[in-house]
Amino acid sequence: MAPDLPPPPAFPGAIVPAPKPPAPTASVDSYALVGTALGLRGIPYRNGGSDPTGFDCSGFTQYVFAQYGVVLPRDVRSQFRFGTPIEPNQLAPGDLVFFTTTNPDVSHVAIAIGGDEFVHAPSTWGTVRVEHLGTSYWSQRYVGARRVN
Repeated sequence: MAPDLPPPPAFPGAIVPAPKPPAPTASVDSYALVGTALGLRGIPYRNGGSDPTGFDCSGFTQYVFAQYGVVLPRDVRSQFRFGTPIEPNQLAPGDLVFFTTTNPDVSHVAIAIGGDEFVHAPSTWGTVRVEHLGTSYWSQRYVGARRVN
């Protein structure tokens, strides 16, 4: 769907209002979304992958949300700027969880599934799997979380 664009200026030099931001996405059933994500466990990591033949982390999150009509940006940093920031104690199933793994900036994304667990497409030797936020590896690398809907 094309964004609503303002009409052309009535005369040269007229101020044109900025286009309207996209309408908020409809609410997604977070438990269904988590079920979809969990159903992809075992799929291999593939750098640049964004479909069930192989996923990288942001391709995985983008694919899962797309199944519910939510269009996420493709890369981790852009996904980190998408949605509403939430505090760790507000984390709920379906929230995006972000980490710093390969550089000092945000570099990895996963989907919270409840409790202290998340599902993600880890590095080159991994497959889509569930892990715990509370482990020393992930807790030390946690950067933040976003709620998409």
